[in-house]
Amino acid sequence: MKVPKSLNVYCPKCKTHTPHSVSLYKNGKRRSLAEGQRRYDRKNEGYGSTRKPEQKRFAKTTKKASLVLKCSKCGYVIQKSGMRLKKVELTEVAK
Repeated sequence: MKVPKSLNVYCPKCKTHTPHSVSLYKNGKRRSLAEGQRRYDRKNEGYGSTRKPEQKRFAKTTKKASLVLKCSKCGYVIQKSGMRLKKVELTEVAK
């Protein structure tokens, strides 16, 4: 799916429709000292194997892509919920 690099959408901070720059959401780097990660590592310790089975077949053919919209006036960031797409392509707006 082709998505334009800028969209005119409603900004709740400006309370009006403003141009927003569009980017794809990327999840951040995992923190090795976070409580959940420490718990996972502790449970994985032992006999040199992982505690959860490795997934052989995948049921889904697509991944969810989330769009991050940033207001050009105030800088307020809106995240559009993920939609299932095979491929997302950011394109320039043709005038």
